[in-house]
Amino acid sequence: MLPLHTSLRGLRCFCIAAECLSFKETANQLFLTPSAVSHQIKQLEQNLQQPLFIRQTRAIKLTDAGKQFYQQVAPVMVKLSETVNQFAQTNTTLEVSISMPEFFASELFVPQLIGWSQEYPQINLKLDTVKTRAAQTGQTDLSIVLSGSKQQDQHSHELFPLKYIPACNPHQFQQLHSQGLSVISKVPLIVHQARPHSWEQWAESVNLPHFSPKQVIQLDSMFSVARAAEQGIGIALIPMPISKAWFENGSLVALFNEALNSHDKYYLLQHGQSEARMEVQQLIDWTVARFGQQ
Repeated sequence: MLPLHTSLRGLRCFCIAAECLSFKETANQLFLTPSAVSHQIKQLEQNLQQPLFIRQTRAIKLTDAGKQFYQQVAPVMVKLSETVNQFAQTNTTLEVSISMPEFFASELFVPQLIGWSQEYPQINLKLDTVKTRAAQTGQTDLSIVLSGSKQQDQHSHELFPLKYIPACNPHQFQQLHSQGLSVISKVPLIVHQARPHSWEQWAESVNLPHFSPKQVIQLDSMFSVARAAEQGIGIALIPMPISKAWFENGSLVALFNEALNSHDKYYLLQHGQSEARMEVQQLIDWTVARFGQQ
């Protein structure tokens, strides 16, 4: 057994010196002076009460005892170093960043964050929201995007498709539902400005002849579209399933059952290196598990 006052620094100096057979190179690797290394080795030899190196004019070499000691202590030092590194990584706070549309964040992602915090308390999450995909950059680790075309990148994950349904608040529903499809030409129609022709596409999908809206209101965020319909401004094309909370709490009601099935889908994209860092991969797995194929 080593004497209790044997220092880890001395053992570290010895192991490196035994590998490179140079006190000078050992000093360079440990950012010490050669005299400091020599002092550590001498102190270790005094503790063991036997020489570990044969000191020559321009070189050193291990004694038989030194060789035996190195064979015994080197694996222990490697294991100790691994243990310290693992413990440090476990207790280091990590960070992962993700960007996504505002509506996705408010309606789906943020309400689920309590699950993330419980599973990964050591990982800080940085969330950026954007109004349009054009505003997104690759500066975050991940991004959630809405696209009408399939993402071919190997680092993309398909989440779920969207369909759009005409909706209004409960009061308007009572007034308008009995009038059938003709009501479309009597009430303002609300739509996201990124999809200005969605109402025409919906009318075509339900074979509505002579589509002639009274008024079309284009808003620049889906939250504004849903809020405008909730306030009774008109009928809005609302994306599902992302907006299901608005229907579940009674803020909005589907005016017609006919939906506009679109090519729009949400995708999770990974940016940067080909292999994700551990914390990034954990967020990928967490996101896909919760929002894949809603």
